[in-house]
Amino acid sequence: MMLDWRGQVAEATGANIFFVRDGVLHTPTPDCFLDGITRRTVIDLARRRGIEVVERAIMPEELEGFEQCFLCGTAAEVTPVSEIGPYRFEVGEITRFLMNDYANEVRPKLSVAAQ
Repeated sequence: MMLDWRGQVAEATGANIFFVRDGVLHTPTPDCFLDGITRRTVIDLARRRGIEVVERAIMPEELEGFEQCFLCGTAAEVTPVSEIGPYRFEVGEITRFLMNDYANEVRPKLSVAAQ
């Protein structure tokens, strides 16, 4: 996990970061890092499921209060994170939903006519 020049959570190497607390998805505001296509897709998929998405400044000391964490990016797709330093996260329902939804979005099943 990387911090920006202000000491706020920014991203990971080559991937954006998301956290879940109380059913709400939290992600840093992309004001000094790449607002990637995969990040925007994950936000869209979450909103389609009715999951509230909050883009905001996240301080490192907040990690203790998050239940889930995952990374997303072109190479990472949607990858759960189990721990960052002393903080541990579960692979919860929201992370699993978004992993599956993203996989279905980028690798849709072939139609019967195309097989």
